[in-house]
Parts: sequence; structure tokens; C-alpha cells
Amino acid sequence: MTQVLRTLTQSAFLLVAELALGTSLYAQETWPAGSAVKVIVPFSAGGGSDVLTRQLSERLQSKLGGNWIVENRTGAGGNIGMEAIRTAAPDGSTIGSATIGTLTINQFLFSKLPYDPVADFVYVSKVWENCNVFVVPPDNPSKNITEFLDWAKKRPKGVSYGSAGVGTTPHLAGELFRLRTGIDAVHVPFRGAAQSMPALMAGDTDFAIDNIASYTPLIKTGKVKALAVTCPERWPTMVDVPTMAEAGVEDFIVTAWGAFVLPKGAAPALVNKLSSAIAEIARDPAVQDKYLQIGALLRPTTPRQTELFAEQERAKWKEAVRMSGAKLE
Repeated sequence: MTQVLRTLTQSAFLLVAELALGTSLYAQETWPAGSAVKVIVPFSAGGGSDVLTRQLSERLQSKLGGNWIVENRTGAGGNIGMEAIRTAAPDGSTIGSATIGTLTINQFLFSKLPYDPVADFVYVSKVWENCNVFVVPPDNPSKNITEFLDWAKKRPKGVSYGSAGVGTTPHLAGELFRLRTGIDAVHVPFRGAAQSMPALMAGDTDFAIDNIASYTPLIKTGKVKALAVTCPERWPTMVDVPTMAEAGVEDFIVTAWGAFVLPKGAAPALVNKLSSAIAEIARDPAVQDKYLQIGALLRPTTPRQTELFAEQERAKWKEAVRMSGAKLE
């Protein structure tokens, strides 16, 4: 009996030890164990990239553990934030929320970048896609794009449009609209969406073709009016707003997107774990609906798919920057 008790005691001890070891190993699988995770957004708080990043970061914290903090590092069209991501340790403690601009436009816009969008980062996953929306101040008399063009052409000094900065997709979209329609329009760059949005609401600028995620709350509350969207089809939450093609402006499709990246040197296991977590979160219908209500569609991709997608986008936006004539030092 004593031997049996001894054996059972030893077995119980080994089981407890194994459970403790398993718990320890599981704890090491959190992201990263017991420390803060900084998610850098290269743009101002309140903009589309910021809002969408915060939604995902909250869910990644619940799923992977750790304390996830979103930090806005603004300036230079996103370059300051991307430089901060580039120089961070590749241990998972810093994640970058990159965009169409920082990964596929800025290299053609700036004479010199403090980072290489291809070589300095490990691509994890595309996260969201959205389109731009053509918006005007609430007191603008136009009810559609045709009326806006008639109104704009009668303005002695032309019209103005705002954006979060030179070379951003709202700027390039505004230039493309000016070229396609022949109106006299002047670009007014702001530091970020937190400045450009109030300017439009106040009527300091006449229109914007900006991120639908940024402007959805303002459209819903009547603080701006939406006249058209720049996606190929009508946006699911704004079915009464026509596409640019339906509004009479052909060949005008402008879509934006965001992707998560890590500093160069991040371990493949780390990259794949984060990519898989994003994909799992994106499969949740409740999360999909939340993103849609904000103004975006969840579109996760594998690391390799993300690389190839960014490569294709660079070819398109290189030509758009050339057409706009935009250049920055």
C-alpha cells in the first residue's frame, strides 16, 4: 500500500510539474510575455487608419495577451512613423500599421525616404480595404456631382479641396478629379485628418475625396454631405450614394488599404503567428460588421500575398504621382 501511495504521489507530482511547465510554455506564447506592445500609426488620432488600427489592436490584445498601446507618430506623410517602426527592435514589441501611402506611394513622392518600404519591413497581413467618398460642407447647394461641377465652374476663384497632406490618396484623388473634370481646384494640405475634417465642415474648403472610414460618422450626423464613392460598386452602408461612374465621372476608382508590418529581422514564427491571429479575428462576423459600420472591409492576407499586393500597387501609384506632378523633399 505504501508503495502504491508513493507511486501515486510521484505521479501526481509529475502531473503538477507537467501542468506547470505547460502553463509556463503557454505564457511564453503570449505576445510578447508580460510586456507592452506598441502599435505605431503614422497618422493623427481620429483618422481612418487610427480608428481601424485601434479596433484590431483591442482584439489582438484579447487574443494574444500583453498590453497593446496605439501610438500616433505623425508627420512627413507618414514617414516619421515608418522610421520609428524601422528602427524598433524586431522582437514583436513594436508593430507598424502601414498604409497604401507609406508602402506604395511615398517612395515616388519624396526625393529621399528615411526607410525602404520593401527592404526594411516584414509584411504580416493586409488588414482592411476601403474607398474614398466625395464630400462637401453641409451648406453646399449641390445634391450630386453634376450640380457640384456646375457650381464649381461658376466660382470666380475656383474651388479648394483639403487632404491630410501632399501625396496622400485624398490629395491624389483630388488632383485626378481636377484633371478629369477640368475644374479650377486648389489643393489645401493639412497635417492630418483631425485638421482637414473640421476645415471642410466649416466650409473653409469646398470638397474632399477622403477616406470613407474617416467621414462615415460625419456623414451619418449630417456634418458633411456625401455625393459619390470611389469604389467600383456602391458601398454597403451607403447604398443611396452613387459611385463616381454612376455620377458621371468615368474611370475614377480609388481604393485605400492598411497593412500590419514588423521591423526587418522579425522571426518567421512571430510573423506567422500575428498573421494567423489577424485572419482568425477577421472571420468573426461581429468584427466584420463593426469594421463595415466604421467604413472598411476586412481583407486579411498571408505575408507573401501582402508583399505581392503591395508590389502591384506600387506600379499603379507611381503613375498617379507622376500625373499629379506632386513632389516633396
